[in-house]
Amino acid sequence: MAILDIVKYPEPVLMEPTSAVEEFDDELRELAADMVATMHAAPGIGLAAPQVGRSERLCVLDLSVGDDEAELMVLVNPRVVEEHGNVKDEEGCLSFPDLMIIVPRPERVVVEAQDLDGNPIRIEGEELLARCLHHEIDHLDGVLFIDRVSPLKRDLARRKIRRRIQAQDW
Repeated sequence: MAILDIVKYPEPVLMEPTSAVEEFDDELRELAADMVATMHAAPGIGLAAPQVGRSERLCVLDLSVGDDEAELMVLVNPRVVEEHGNVKDEEGCLSFPDLMIIVPRPERVVVEAQDLDGNPIRIEGEELLARCLHHEIDHLDGVLFIDRVSPLKRDLARRKIRRRIQAQDW
């Protein structure tokens, strides 16, 4: 397993929708394993393929940050099929280092996906799991967490990022 470079905003790949995975092969398994290693090394609780410069519809999640193997999820071609409730909470993103903002998300989601063998998976997530699933699937659709806040908050976040890029601290 390799630790991949995490792509940072404003790289265009982060804002482009991904393509569905059609081949469930060793290359996909290797990418997923590298993404898990990268997520754990960061450390983070979720990582989507665009965040490592790839356009496949693939994401990995682990709310335990590597402490509990049973918590690890590898989702191929995931999509949110149900959303319930609305809750605002602080959120970060590995592609936006050190930026935390309050983001509204569904309180509960139902996701359909496939595993690395192409078998169907259905996940019902609440609270942090719902937030993480929604965040990572947004990445696969080319939607960033700053896109889910008010224009004022989005502008403030972009200004902060521009200052850090100019200071070469990004």
